[in-house]
Amino acid sequence: QVQLGESGGGLVQAGGSLRLSCAASGLTFSNYAMGWFRQAPGKEREFVAAITWSGSITKYGDSVKGRFTISRGNAMVYLQMNSLKPEDTAVYYCAVDSVRYRTTASTHDSDFGFWGQGTQVTVSS
Repeated sequence: QVQLGESGGGLVQAGGSLRLSCAASGLTFSNYAMGWFRQAPGKEREFVAAITWSGSITKYGDSVKGRFTISRGNAMVYLQMNSLKPEDTAVYYCAVDSVRYRTTASTHDSDFGFWGQGTQVTVSS
């Protein structure tokens, strides 16, 4: 049974940093791309970042490029978030790609088959 557990969320002032972690179990982690998505109240789920199974390709949503960095290792995926803005406030979810060895890092939530419960990130102005 695939399980994903996010941690590291919290309250931070604008301009600050947070590092989210996601622990994965129940799968051969190194075979799958991983992604981060977020959802703010009243808004649709939004792509944040993704990384291929090898770690060689990363993709970012336009709103976080240059501020967020995704990385992976040892059945963990991380999201380093710098220069946080109030508009980054959301519940952040990590997810596992539904296809092994996908050659690209997908930005579509429909390509991800398993999701964590999410961690709240609140950025105050």
